Amino acid sequence: MVSVIGLVLFGVVLVIHTLLAAVLTRFFRLRLKTQWGYVIYSFVLTPVALLITTLIFFGVFPIGSSLNLGATTLVGAAVGLPLALGFTIDTLYVPAPEEYELPERRGDDRS
Repeated sequence: MVSVIGLVLFGVVLVIHTLLAAVLTRFFRLRLKTQWGYVIYSFVLTPVALLITTLIFFGVFPIGSSLNLGATTLVGAAVGLPLALGFTIDTLYVPAPEEYELPERRGDDRS
């Protein structure tokens, strides 16, 4: 039987994974100057980070033990869904890095 605590913790893990995917996408978007570089890095490296945290949350801590999810369903829900949501949130709803105006950098003030 599925417990309410198990569902709530599973939802918390999905929120954490979505936030992690959005932050990693933003990091790659800021650091890489190419048009498609951040997309490739986001879809290659972000699932690895999400898979590692999935193994920690659902392997070490028995968060989803009462949910009786199969391995494919768990990976799809805990990696695929947050990856798609995080990438979409950063790409569509957060302004592009080029839209921010930064103050000009003055000389090096190190003494």
